[in-house]
Amino acid sequence: MLLYQTLSKALALTNLPHQPIDIIRLKRSYLCPDFPPLGKQKALGDNRGVSSSQNREMNMSATTTLATNLQSLLKTLNITEGEYQKIRNHLNREPNFNELAMFSVLWSEHCCYKNSRHLLKLLPNKGPRVVAGPGENAGIIDIGDGIQIAFKIESHNHPTAVEPFQGAATGVGGILRDIFTMNARPIANLNSLRFGPMSFPERGETSPTQVRNRFLFGGAVNGIAHYGNCVGVPTVAGEVFFDECYSGNPLVNAMAVGILYDGDEMSSKAAGVGNPVLYVGSATGKDGMGGAAFASKELDENSNEDRPAVQVGDPFAEKLLIEACIEAFATGCVVAAQDMGAAGLTSSSCEMASKGDVGIVMDLDKVPAREPDMLAHEYLLSESQERMLFVLEKGKEQPVLDVFAKWRIPAVVIGEITADENITIFHKGEKVVDLPAKLLTDLAPSYNRGTRPPEPEAAKQRRTLEAKEGLNDIQLTEVEGWLKKLFASPNIARPTGVISQYDRHVQNNTILASENLGSGVIRLRKKNGEFSGKALSVTVDCNARYVYLEPYRGSMFAVAQAARNLTVTGALPLAVSDNLNFGNPEKPEIYYQLYYAVQGIKDACEVFETPVISGNVSLYNEHSGEPIFPTPTIGMVGLIEDERKVMAPSIREAGLNVALVGRFHPHLGGSEYQKLALGRTEGDPPDVDLDFEKVSMTAIRALIEDQQVAAVQDVSIGGLMPTLLEMTFEHAIGLDLNIEGLSPDLRLDEQLFGETAGTYLIAYRPEQEAALRQRLETTMPFVPLGRTIQPFELHLNQQTPIALQPLKDLWSQTLAVL
Repeated sequence: MLLYQTLSKALALTNLPHQPIDIIRLKRSYLCPDFPPLGKQKALGDNRGVSSSQNREMNMSATTTLATNLQSLLKTLNITEGEYQKIRNHLNREPNFNELAMFSVLWSEHCCYKNSRHLLKLLPNKGPRVVAGPGENAGIIDIGDGIQIAFKIESHNHPTAVEPFQGAATGVGGILRDIFTMNARPIANLNSLRFGPMSFPERGETSPTQVRNRFLFGGAVNGIAHYGNCVGVPTVAGEVFFDECYSGNPLVNAMAVGILYDGDEMSSKAAGVGNPVLYVGSATGKDGMGGAAFASKELDENSNEDRPAVQVGDPFAEKLLIEACIEAFATGCVVAAQDMGAAGLTSSSCEMASKGDVGIVMDLDKVPAREPDMLAHEYLLSESQERMLFVLEKGKEQPVLDVFAKWRIPAVVIGEITADENITIFHKGEKVVDLPAKLLTDLAPSYNRGTRPPEPEAAKQRRTLEAKEGLNDIQLTEVEGWLKKLFASPNIARPTGVISQYDRHVQNNTILASENLGSGVIRLRKKNGEFSGKALSVTVDCNARYVYLEPYRGSMFAVAQAARNLTVTGALPLAVSDNLNFGNPEKPEIYYQLYYAVQGIKDACEVFETPVISGNVSLYNEHSGEPIFPTPTIGMVGLIEDERKVMAPSIREAGLNVALVGRFHPHLGGSEYQKLALGRTEGDPPDVDLDFEKVSMTAIRALIEDQQVAAVQDVSIGGLMPTLLEMTFEHAIGLDLNIEGLSPDLRLDEQLFGETAGTYLIAYRPEQEAALRQRLETTMPFVPLGRTIQPFELHLNQQTPIALQPLKDLWSQTLAVL
C-alpha cells in the first residue's frame, strides 16, 4: 500500500470530520503529542467553521491516534522501531511527518544499502586508471590520450513489475542522468533483462502467468527502445534470460556509458557557503511518490496498487537536458551537480550537502510544480523525471540561467549553501524540515549479518545432486532433435524482436552491435570530434543459475564471462560496474548468497585487475515470499587500442579450419540442456580457474592483435555445439566436424551441450595452424574440430548431414515477435 494512502487511512481512524483531502493532508501531522514545533506550526485539522476548542480536541485526538498506530505507520514506511528510536535519540525529539518520510526513502535499502554496505567495502575500487569510484553518480576511468569513460549499471526491477513500459523507460532515463551529471556525453546503452517464461500460443503455452510475463517483457522492451531511441543513445549490447523464478519479480538492469575528457569531470560535492542552489529541468509532480521505498520491499499480489510509485519519463526533455547540462558545465560556473533520481529532491540535496560537509536551505514554494497546492512531502518524495540540482558560484548565476533559457528548460534558484550541515526546508512560510544531512546519509543504519555464513542445507543438497541423474546419454542420431530444442529456447535464440526495436547505430560510432547481445563496440572520439582510433567494448553478463547453485563460483564465473565477452572482440577488460539483484537479505539463505557472491566478485576482479568503480544493489526481489535466483549482473568495459582490429564472432567464409582452445571441462549442472531435459536446475556448475582465465584471455587478445584468427567466440550457454553453430548462422556457412578426439571420456551430451569456463572457438586459415599450435602450446590446449564448408549443413563425425537452415530459423524466429 502506498505511503500516502496508508497515512490517509490513519487519519480516517481519528475523530476528524471527513473534510476534503486538501484540508486533512498530512504535511503538519505529528506522530506524538509532545513533538516540539519547528518554527511556526498550524493545527492539523481544518479550522474553518470549527471553534478553537473543537479544533484543539480534534488535534489531540489525531495525534493520540497516530501515536497509537505508530507501529503500523513505521511498517508502512519500512522503518524499524530500532531505526525510529535512533532517529529520536539523535534529534533529541520526535521527527515530524515530512522528516520521517525523508528517512523512509533515504534509509531504504535502495538508497543507503543498509544490508549490503559492509560487503560492498570489500570490493576493489582503485587502480591506475580510476578517476572516480563509488560515491559519485558514476565511475570514471582514464583510457589515455585525454579520454575518459564514465559508466554505471542500475536496476528498475519493481517499477517494471507493475508498469513495464514506464518502469523500464525511466530506468534508462535515470542511468543516463547518472552519466551526464558527471559531464560525460552518453554514447551507449546496455541492458540485462530477466523475466518469467513467456506464452507461446503455437506451442500451447498459454497459462495466465505466461501471458502476463509476455506482456511485462514486451512492455519493458518497448519502454527501453522508446527512451533510448528518442534520446539518441544507441543500445549496443545486453542479455535476455527467462526462468520461473522471475515470473513475479522481473529484473531490468540498465547500463549507460559516456565519454568525457581530462579535467572536465563534474563532482556532486556541494561547496561554498552562500552559493545558490539551482533547480533544473521538468516540473515536479506526484509521480514516483516513494519509489525508493517501494523498490526496497518484496512484491506481492497487491503490488499493482503501487503503480503511482512508478515515474513517467519524457526522453525528449532528457535530450534537451543533456545538451543544456553539458553546455552549462562548460561555463565554469557550476560547482556541483546531482540528478534527482531515487528519492528525488530529498536524496539530491542531502547527498550533495553530506559529501561537502555543508548544509542546504531550500524553499519549496520556488520549486516548479505540475500540480497546484502540492504539499511538502510530495515535493520531497516525488521522483518526477528529468530533473537536476546544481550548486553555482555566487554572482555567476546568469551565464548558467542563460544556457537553460536557450534550451527552454526551467531553471530557478530555490536555496543556498549553509555552514550548519543541516537540510533546512521551508514551505508556505513554515520550516517543515530541519535535519542533519549526515544523519540521513552517512549515519544511516548498517546491518552486518555475520561473516562466512554456513551453506543452507537446501542449497547444499541441490548443489551436490548428480547433474546427470535422470539424463540418459544421447546418440549421434539424436543431435539434430536436441539442437532444435536448444535453438527454440528463448535463452539461446537470437532476441530478434528485442534488438530490432533498438537503434544501435545512432551517433555513428557503433562498430559492433552484437547480434547475440554479447558485446558492443563503440568508436571513441577526441574532444575536437575526430576519431581517436581507439574503441570501447562493453558488455553485461551473469549466469544466475550458476550463482544459485554455488554463489561464490557462480559470481566469479559472471566476472570471467564478462571479461571473455570483451576479450573475443580484442579488448582488454578495464573496470566493472555491478548490479546485485537478490532476495530478502534478512533470510539466512539469501544472505548466504549475497555474502559469497560479493566474495566471488572481489576475488575475480582482483585477479583480472578490473576495479568495481560503480554499481547498484537491488534486494527484496521476491514475490509472495519466493525469491529470484541470485543475480549479480556484471557490467564491464574494455579498451581496443586499434579500432581496425575489432574482432566479430561470425565466420564469414568456407575453407577455414575450426579449433577449440582452452580448458574443456563441460558440466551439465545448471546447463540449458539440463533445464530443457529435466525441468530443473541442480548439480555442480562449471569450475573457474581465474589464473588460467587471465592467461588465456591474454593469449586470445594476442592472436586477434596479430590478426592470426578470422573469428573468435567463447563457449557459453548451451555449450560447444550451439555456440559453434551461432558463429556460422549470419553468413550461412556449413561445418564438417569430427569430435571423436575431443574428450573421449565424456558422454556425447556433455561434449556437445555441457557448459564450461575458459573455452574458446577459433576459425583460421589452414596455413596458420602450425604457427597457432606453436604459439599456444605452452598456454592453452589446442584441439582441431574440423573446417567450414559451403553447403549450409552440419557434418558431424561423418554422419548424415544436418540441414542448418531450419536450426537458424528457430534461432532467429523464436523471439521475433513480442
